[in-house]
Amino acid sequence: MKKQNLLVALFTLFVMSLIITGCSKQPAAVKGEDTLSGTITVSGAFALYPMMGRWGEEFNKLHPQVKFDVSAGGAGKGMTDALAGAVEIGMVSREIRPEEVKKGAFWVSVTEDAVFMVVNEKNPVWEDLYKKGVTKETLIGIYITGKITTWGQVVGRPEVTEPIHVFTRSDSAGAPEVWSGYLGKKQEDLKGIGVSGDPGLLEAVVKDPMGIGYNNLGYAFDLSTGKPVAGARVVPLDVNGNGQADPEEIYDTQKQAINAVATGKYPSPPARNLNLVTKGKPSGVVKDFISWILTDGQKYVNEAGYIPLSAELLKSELKKLE
Repeated sequence: MKKQNLLVALFTLFVMSLIITGCSKQPAAVKGEDTLSGTITVSGAFALYPMMGRWGEEFNKLHPQVKFDVSAGGAGKGMTDALAGAVEIGMVSREIRPEEVKKGAFWVSVTEDAVFMVVNEKNPVWEDLYKKGVTKETLIGIYITGKITTWGQVVGRPEVTEPIHVFTRSDSAGAPEVWSGYLGKKQEDLKGIGVSGDPGLLEAVVKDPMGIGYNNLGYAFDLSTGKPVAGARVVPLDVNGNGQADPEEIYDTQKQAINAVATGKYPSPPARNLNLVTKGKPSGVVKDFISWILTDGQKYVNEAGYIPLSAELLKSELKKLE
């Protein structure tokens, strides 16, 4: 009996030692454990700001230790901040200039967008604008030469003498650059009252029945309704100059506008690719994030009201990161 009790005691001590030894060891890393962490700072174009917010949110779900600090301010700010090392990523809604590449700007295109002409819903000649559209030549007369000053002149009704209140962007940004590019000029050539930011420009037009402005697709349309933002109307561009707004030139809904850009029926400019810029080729978590945007992250582009890039372009942009 004593021998049996001794054996039981020894066995108990052995089991306890195994438990204690096992608890003292660090658990082995789980295969596939998420090792990404850090904070990615982003600034720049209003055009890309909503999309970047969505990408950051979805990436954070996959990698909870990766945080994002995203701010708008215009494409000029995004480029300046990126080249100065103030942020990891700059959002730029225009072409990258050779002098910026010389300073170390590395960029990839991530989606497509466009700038649209916007007027107040109470515009005195809205029905005419909707039926006829507006030609590039007319826009040049409004924004560049200043020879067209009344809404009657825009639609060929001299009896209408209400003045056009022209608004433009005061900050260095991609939207005014591509809008002026469509008119054959540069941002500094645009006439009008300067307003800061995409939201500010839209607000100025919504508050003024005589106002005219231009906004990125994501600001001109309400994502929740798919229609122009309350108080505003998106004006058809008479691209072919036939004196009327053809069905493919009418943008009553965000879906129609996206389709016009995606099929090439809306001119480029003011349609253009949106880019992410870093100081030199990215590495670490920033590279991982941009790679994800160009692959799995593309499934959120349509949902957020943007236009996907072609498979070929996505492949070539991804190759830049290698």
